Amino acid sequence: MTNVTSLLLTLVASITMTYAAKDYGIALSKSILFYNTQRSGKLPANNPIPWRGDSALKDCVVGGWYDAGDHIKFGLPLSYTTTALLWSLVRFKDGYQRAGQLDEMYDMIKWPLDYFLKAWDPGQKHLTVQVGDGRDHDFWGRAEDMTMPRPCQVVSASKKGSDVAGGTAAALAAGAIAFKDKGDKAYSNQLLTAAKSLYAFAKANRGLFKGAAEFYDTSGDRDEMCEASIWLYKATGSSHYLADAKSFADTETAWAYSWDDKQISCQQLMYEETKESKYKNAVVAYFKDWMPGGGVPYTPCGLAWRDKWGASRYAANSAFIALVAAESGIDATRYRKWAVEQINYLLGDNRHNGGCFSFEVGYGSKYPLRPHHAGASCPKKPAPCGWAQFETSAPNPHVLHGALVGGPDQNDNYNDVRSDYIQNEVTSDYNSGFQGALAGILHLQATGRMPATANKCPCKD
Repeated sequence: MTNVTSLLLTLVASITMTYAAKDYGIALSKSILFYNTQRSGKLPANNPIPWRGDSALKDCVVGGWYDAGDHIKFGLPLSYTTTALLWSLVRFKDGYQRAGQLDEMYDMIKWPLDYFLKAWDPGQKHLTVQVGDGRDHDFWGRAEDMTMPRPCQVVSASKKGSDVAGGTAAALAAGAIAFKDKGDKAYSNQLLTAAKSLYAFAKANRGLFKGAAEFYDTSGDRDEMCEASIWLYKATGSSHYLADAKSFADTETAWAYSWDDKQISCQQLMYEETKESKYKNAVVAYFKDWMPGGGVPYTPCGLAWRDKWGASRYAANSAFIALVAAESGIDATRYRKWAVEQINYLLGDNRHNGGCFSFEVGYGSKYPLRPHHAGASCPKKPAPCGWAQFETSAPNPHVLHGALVGGPDQNDNYNDVRSDYIQNEVTSDYNSGFQGALAGILHLQATGRMPATANKCPCKD
């Protein structure tokens, strides 16, 4: 019996060493750190990023998150990112609890919500939707050292922007639900009041925001208006919001889930609230396109590769939607397996650099060393920082913990070069669905429903 027991223990140890398990809790905690790295404004005493300090204190609206490796604040991707993250908190709260990150998540997500409350002036009826402009890209350095002008752009009755206003209202409404669940009734009510007035403004002043066309130019506002109205319905139970959501929703097959396209999220949320088959069918059609054999191509190691810009972002976002859809009873077994396999690829089940390479910076032993992020590329103060740091081939002095880089090409190739905007850029929106999917996987672990996976290129420890 002793020999048999010894053999079994050896086999278990061998399996454990051969196929490295993923620590989704660590991956989630690092994603939260990335968002804290993106903070603009006066940082709190508990700031966990030692190389970040106060910045942009003279902005017309102080606070919020910087968009990417630059220092512009954009309302459209910021509102999308905040809504997606809040959706994950509302849906997979136990996932954050399992990771020991629930308090950290509430603290992190309050930063953009506070910014939105300051950006929306219900009396004047204008919403600040952009701080900074293209001149930012002439500067490579720390956010703390900026001296260039940072002009503001707003939407109002005379300058339309119902896409950004609707998206921001959705974030505020989702925040109201999340903080009501936390027990912070006063803050929840504050968010809900702002969401209602901002949504009413957006509905009365339809039109697309064009001021940021050189960066983020959306294709329409129906998806944002649908998200805003359905989240307000979830927050209030008022039937007129559901009626509005039905008027904005459609059943066409969505291309992806992103800052520019919330169609699939609207369809999923509408199915949850109405149980109408037309919305379920739209979700099913979406994943028929995304699953193997559909219209979305795959890399040899199995990443669903929608586009060269932010390939990892699109796969992670769809993984998050798949986990949410599974919770509502849509093809749960298959969707969960597929979603976990997509995240596993990003955390190491691939062949780059000998395998076990994480596209999340700071996770595991092999990850991007030169993500396109100005602040992380700067040496510790008081050393200067400029374009020489952009051009050097040396690794970034600071590890940009938690950032999800753009990702591989269609053949699993990846270029860890700071100047490669396609594969090595990091942005706030890239991490949103990724973090949501991590919370969803942790929820599966917490509830004993973790699927067996079969990644094509498993990490071998």
